[in-house]
This record gives sequence, structure tokens and C-alpha cells, in this order.
Amino acid sequence: MNENSYSHTSAGLNMDLDPRRLAVLAAIARRGTLAGAAAALHVTPSAVSQQLAALEHSVGRPLVDRTGRRAVLTAAGRILAYRVEAIARELAEAEQELAAMSGRAAGQVRVAAFSTVIRHLLVPAMALLSSSYPDVVCSITELEGAPALRELRLGGIDVTITERDAVLRSTASRSVTVVPLCDDPYRVVVPVAWPPIHSYADLADRPWVAGSSHSTTGQILDRVCRERGLTPRRVHECLDYPTVLTLVAAGHGATIVPDLALRDVNRDEITVTALPVAGARRLDAHVTAGRAQLPAVDALLACLKAVVPQ
Repeated sequence: MNENSYSHTSAGLNMDLDPRRLAVLAAIARRGTLAGAAAALHVTPSAVSQQLAALEHSVGRPLVDRTGRRAVLTAAGRILAYRVEAIARELAEAEQELAAMSGRAAGQVRVAAFSTVIRHLLVPAMALLSSSYPDVVCSITELEGAPALRELRLGGIDVTITERDAVLRSTASRSVTVVPLCDDPYRVVVPVAWPPIHSYADLADRPWVAGSSHSTTGQILDRVCRERGLTPRRVHECLDYPTVLTLVAAGHGATIVPDLALRDVNRDEITVTALPVAGARRLDAHVTAGRAQLPAVDALLACLKAVVPQ
């Protein structure tokens, strides 16, 4: 459909810029597809298409070019989306100022994290949150790494908990505030049936269970072995710590995991060695800069800090 198929006059147009339809356009601009916008808004793609069509009819010109696989905004669409984002930023600042005036922590905080943090940090923090700040609701999505940071940038979540080898630098952008939570020490864990492990030399020819070299567990294994002149023999690649430790307990290999991952493991099924591991896993909370000072977000971060290992 081209611009000529829209009926409008140069003398002016009685536009009805419905905020709900503008929110749809903003979501399309952020996500790049109608399906992505629908997922972000928790509606059907058909509903997004209908709202967009109604907005285009009101404006009198196409706002999105839908001829390709991605929904690309037209010049008019970009102008309108830019204004919508500016309004959204103003509203976020107003929300922050009003919340600061009242001093009352209330509202929903959307958090993305991975299983270890959800089980051992977020669940205890939520219990503390409900008793200390009953008007704050924490909503959790299991998501990590680059997808979680992308969702943070797109505004789909307010906070994400990240992990990295503490020797590596944080890669946060200016639009994100990074709040350090804790350093989680690494432990070398082996099957109970293995002979006593006194040094890394005892593990030179042993199989390992770890993530890929792109994962945090894979990076720490590579670093530790590189420092000691060893080449790890990766037999199993797994990211989920309970799965990793299940394989170790079954005798299939050694692993390096953070201390937090050992909290609910039966110590009779594995051997936590005394081998030294330089460094630790760093846990950080990444917060959308525009929401970092909101009382509700601040309340959640305070509860997280209260339950992290000291």
C-alpha cells in the first residue's frame, strides 16, 4: 500500500493519535517485526496489525513498510516513533520524580536471571521483599546473557542479573547502571569414586564437564588450565549447574562451579576438592538507567544485597 491509497488533504488532517496505537508503533520500532511487537505487548500479531492500520488511517500515510521480512519504519513512522520515545522518557522521569517525592516503594519490577540466581538469591530476596516492601511485586523471567541484556535495552525488563569471570571487565553501556552484588568463589568438584585429588596434575588426563568456551564456566576452565599448562578434555558440554553436577555425581567428569551452585547438592555424592582457583564468578545487577533510582527497584536491589553470600 502506498501513500496515495490513504485519503487525506493537504489542508490538514484531524488526527486521532491514540496512545495505545502509538505504543504499538514504538514496540514495532524497537522489535523490528510485528510478531516481536506483539510478544512484547502480550497481544496477538493480528491485534498489532489492526492497531497499526488504524493509526496509519488516522495519520493518512503509511508508517511501516511491510514488504520485507522485517517491519521497517517509513520516514513518517520514524518521526512519530521518535516523538513517542521522547514522551516515554518524559513519563519515566515523571514517574521517578513522583516516586521520589512519596518515598514509597510500590509497583512491579521485572527481573531476568538464570536458574542458580533465581533459586538461591531471587527467591530469598522476594521473601524479604514481601515482608519489608509489601507494595512491590517482583516478576521473574528465566533469561540470561545477551538475550537478557537485549531485553533490558528494549525495555522488556527492568533488571537482569549477569555472571562473568571476575577477571573480565564489565561491558555495560551508558544506558545501563551496573550494581555489583557479590563475588561467588569457584570450586573444583570431582566424583566421589575418584582417587584423592591433591593437585591439578592429578586431573591432567581426566574428563571434564563444562560449558563451551563462550560460557562463564567454559572460560574459567580454560583460564585455570591455561595457567597450569593443561589442556582440558571436555567430554560433556552443559550450562545448567544441576545438570553438570548430576554428571559429576554419576562419575562422568570433573567440573568447576561457583559456590552458590553447591548450596542444595548432596555432598555425599560429590567431592569438593581443596584445589585453589584464582578469582570468582562476579554477579552484577544491570538496571535500565531511567529506572535505577525508582524506590521499587531500589527496594529489590536492597533485598538482593541482603541475601547474597558475604
